Amino acid sequence: MTDNVFNSISEGDEYSFVVENFNRTQFVKYAGAGGDFNPIHHDQTFAEAAGLPTVFGMGMLTSGMLGRVLTDWFGATSVKKYGFRFKQRLWPGDVVTFKGVVAKVYDESGTKHVDVNLSAVNQNGDVLVEGTGTCRPWSA
Repeated sequence: MTDNVFNSISEGDEYSFVVENFNRTQFVKYAGAGGDFNPIHHDQTFAEAAGLPTVFGMGMLTSGMLGRVLTDWFGATSVKKYGFRFKQRLWPGDVVTFKGVVAKVYDESGTKHVDVNLSAVNQNGDVLVEGTGTCRPWSA
């Protein structure tokens, strides 16, 4: 199945998905999975004392979801490289579009490779995380 993606992929192709209404429960679940128990992500009183209006999601939660663009599109075993940069916070209630755009398709050592520009953008158009990834057929 993944090989078919590589056979038909072109520069400019896009893949995206949307996550509606991020919530505190997702933040707490990720804290358990990722080991980030900083109270700023789950304790309203602590967040307010830090000068914030409310808790916010972990950057690694957002970047992990962004990585799904690559794994959903090309398959987890096809990801050769993934890098990202945190830009803005993920707030409760955010609707986030996770998107990848093929920047380059090329051959490296006889194997097709695909470079993808990635972004996670909220309902206000704010970029939460941006990144890049490189994928190639898993057998490479």
